[in-house]
Amino acid sequence: MIKMDGTFRVMRVTGAALLLMAALAAGCGPKRAQPPPGGNQPDQFLYDKGNEALKDKKWMRAREYFRQLVDNYPQSPLRPDAKLALGDTYLGENSPESLVLGTNEFREFLSFYPTHRRADYAQYKLGMAHYAQMLGPQRDQTQTKEAIAEFEVFFQRYPDSPLMAEVRKKYREARDRLSQSEFEVGVFYHRTRWYPGAVDRFREVLKADPEFTGRDGLYFYLADALMKVNQPAEALPYLDRLIKEFERSDYLARAQKLMEEAKAAMPADAVKKDGVKKDEAKKDEAKT
Repeated sequence: MIKMDGTFRVMRVTGAALLLMAALAAGCGPKRAQPPPGGNQPDQFLYDKGNEALKDKKWMRAREYFRQLVDNYPQSPLRPDAKLALGDTYLGENSPESLVLGTNEFREFLSFYPTHRRADYAQYKLGMAHYAQMLGPQRDQTQTKEAIAEFEVFFQRYPDSPLMAEVRKKYREARDRLSQSEFEVGVFYHRTRWYPGAVDRFREVLKADPEFTGRDGLYFYLADALMKVNQPAEALPYLDRLIKEFERSDYLARAQKLMEEAKAAMPADAVKKDGVKKDEAKKDEAKT
């Protein structure tokens, strides 16, 4: 259980390991993070000094100033901002350990200050802490999924935030990373000639992420896999979408050639009567 007794206690993100990392980080920090004796606004002094160090990317020094403020001045109006700044120092350091600690700081902020004017910033940074840990499309996508989930919470809770444009950009990049990962699995199935598996995987990607930036390749490989299992009528709508949605694509020439092959494989009366059904692919995705 978390108690608010004037000192933020580290939440259980990774149990004892997280506490150890925090202790080590604090122990390595500077010893000069003390306000001058007799000052009228020691909390302001610490906050200003912390920001100076933060701007200079002196992460550990900045962290010590902000930690002093958070721990020793529970009634200060600067305490929430210092808590956010603590998280920023961890993200700025950008090590595996610091990113875990940064995640914890932003989660704590949202737990203690859910209605604060900067709660949207905390939620954004929480997503960015996971975003910074995303791996390549051929590796584990756990952090990518976590980033997507946190950005989606942002969309739900803060629809009018001035940070919306930046969050949408990062969200798109995270979604593309996840979709690319799934797409590459489908391409592997295609190359090993397991076409039914490839078709299923490609359709899943389109259903989950219809705005996938690399969907031109997805359209092509899905259509080609459908052709390999003798379903030219199913393949045509995807080729049509590729050609119409992408003025420039490495797949255009091959798509046009494959479209001719698909039409040639269909009964002549079917091609003449129905043409290319533009919404065939969308209806198909809705059924899966």
